[in-house]
Amino acid sequence: MALKAVHVSDVPNLDQVPENALFASRFSKGIDVGKASLVKTPKFMVIGHRGNGMNLLQSTDPRLKALKENSILSFNAAAKFAVDYVEFDVQVTKDDCPIIFHDNFILSQDNGTIYEKRVTELSLSEFLSYGPQRESGLPGKALYRKMKNGRIVQWNVETDDYLCTLQEAFEKVDPSIGFNIELKFDDHIVYGHEHLTRDLQAILKVVSKFANGRSIIFSSFQPDAAIIVRQLQNTYPVYFLTDGGLCTFYDVRRNSLEEAMKLCLENGLQGIVSEVAALFRNPSAVSKIKESNLSLLTYGRFNNVTEAVYIQHLMGVDGVIVDLVQEITKAVTEQINHSEGDAKGMLGEGPMEVHSKPKFSEMDLKFLLSLISKLIQE
Repeated sequence: MALKAVHVSDVPNLDQVPENALFASRFSKGIDVGKASLVKTPKFMVIGHRGNGMNLLQSTDPRLKALKENSILSFNAAAKFAVDYVEFDVQVTKDDCPIIFHDNFILSQDNGTIYEKRVTELSLSEFLSYGPQRESGLPGKALYRKMKNGRIVQWNVETDDYLCTLQEAFEKVDPSIGFNIELKFDDHIVYGHEHLTRDLQAILKVVSKFANGRSIIFSSFQPDAAIIVRQLQNTYPVYFLTDGGLCTFYDVRRNSLEEAMKLCLENGLQGIVSEVAALFRNPSAVSKIKESNLSLLTYGRFNNVTEAVYIQHLMGVDGVIVDLVQEITKAVTEQINHSEGDAKGMLGEGPMEVHSKPKFSEMDLKFLLSLISKLIQE
């Protein structure tokens, strides 16, 4: 199989996605997902991370600074390719409006001094005053971003767009594209049940009013948020996001794939979205998750490498969240979903050639997994 690898220096190091989910045009309005059950998907799914890909401002790859992440522009750009969903992060302002923004803090400058404000402590009007404005000629506050190393840079992209609300996304994004709504909460805050419920009810109010049949998946790294949103509604599937033990958190439910499975099974969640590196370290976890009747998606920098995506397909993963939307959707369409479609056969004269996916033993997969690190170094 001739799949072109992306060099590791060009692959973004995803922080928290996220990220979680499946089924465009498969989970629609009015569907009771019931108790945790394996969601059967007719094809391998591709989900655009924060739309057409996250912004990695320090990268030398122009694709990661082409369009403003988590924007209407980026969502509709992703919709031009064979994505099933776009993933984005939803937080709630202090006046109870669900908005789309990834970072916990928003940074700007005043008289040359950089300052930051917590997004959830802003009113909607304050939040929308940052970045490009809807009305031409009106200046917006300059946006900056803090890198993982603490460095602060101006948030410059080739094509910018204004910040948006969840309602606007429903109203302005191609209705054929599903939404993977990540319920975003700060990892460093212990939230009470009342606070989580209030925010989630504000989000569900918008979803209920504006979904209009769009396919939706909820996901969250916050265990209690995932549980509560599952209790508050029975229409859309809920996935638990986890890094699978790559980091250690105060909440043990976040510290392993085993804990993620336990959380899902005990609370009726439909699936897991794992950091792909955790699965590559522990391939046997995939079969355990699927045998537990849970769906499985992944996020992470390896999902921008076509070979790594194909191997996940062979392992039994249901879909991937990616930044390089155009490249990965092309590879998946040509190498995975197309061949599976061929395998179903065609009516016609003469002998029928059936293309089925290769059969790999556990030993074969282990060997392929050992090659991944070598492939992305070339």
